[in-house]
Amino acid sequence: MPKFLRIGVHHKNVSGYTSKAWWVRRAGAVVILKWGAVNVNGVGRARKISWSQTPQHKSVRCRTAQRAREYVRKAIARRVGHQYERLAENVLIGRVPRMAKAHAPEKAAAARRRATFLVVDIVGSTAKAARIGDRRWSEVMNHYYTKVRSELRATRGSIVNTTGDGVLASFRTPKNGIRCAHAIRDAVRVLGLEIRAGLHVGEYEVIGSEHVGIAIHIGTRVAAKARASEVLVSSAVRELMSESGYEFLDRGTHRLKGVPERWRLFAIQK
Repeated sequence: MPKFLRIGVHHKNVSGYTSKAWWVRRAGAVVILKWGAVNVNGVGRARKISWSQTPQHKSVRCRTAQRAREYVRKAIARRVGHQYERLAENVLIGRVPRMAKAHAPEKAAAARRRATFLVVDIVGSTAKAARIGDRRWSEVMNHYYTKVRSELRATRGSIVNTTGDGVLASFRTPKNGIRCAHAIRDAVRVLGLEIRAGLHVGEYEVIGSEHVGIAIHIGTRVAAKARASEVLVSSAVRELMSESGYEFLDRGTHRLKGVPERWRLFAIQK
């Protein structure tokens, strides 16, 4: 039963954080998947991992055992390529704490907040990984996340989520988010990487360990509209930064996938 823990910006020598776990099991022609948020405490062999909320389940019927084996192989390959660490077979993922189950609705109701969200994505990452090979790409990604962590600390940002080469971070102010986006862009150029970045300000809720809200989706869609080495912001960010000294170049109105309204986007010049 292969089990994986998403590393993102964390590594084995880091304790006391929330991440995601994923495991897969095959029973004949049926593949059983389980995934969800976990708490990680301790380091090295003493590391303990437990579900922070009830994990999700999914069963996939593949008609034949051969197809099921191929499904599992491809699923594992995707996790390895997206900053997941494969856990040893003797590593157990503990149950959801009873207190977490009992008080989850109360916490969710009280967790509505407002933040600036920054989404960073590497331009052409798939082509680069294919060109230089898995081992070298893994080294590049380790350097990449080191620089990302450094710039986030310098600008008081917090990691919300990581997906392969993508980073979602939150900030108390748009100014810090913009500073961080520019700093990451400049820092990773020495690695031969270009990023695109998008920022949006809005409300969200914390459900379990997950940040949930349309503001996060808008930030992601804004980043997808950015060109290589460009930092794009929504009109909500622009309004809050009108006297910041930054130059905002109007990129017009855009329909963002999955978002009901059209949004005016702006590119930021230092």
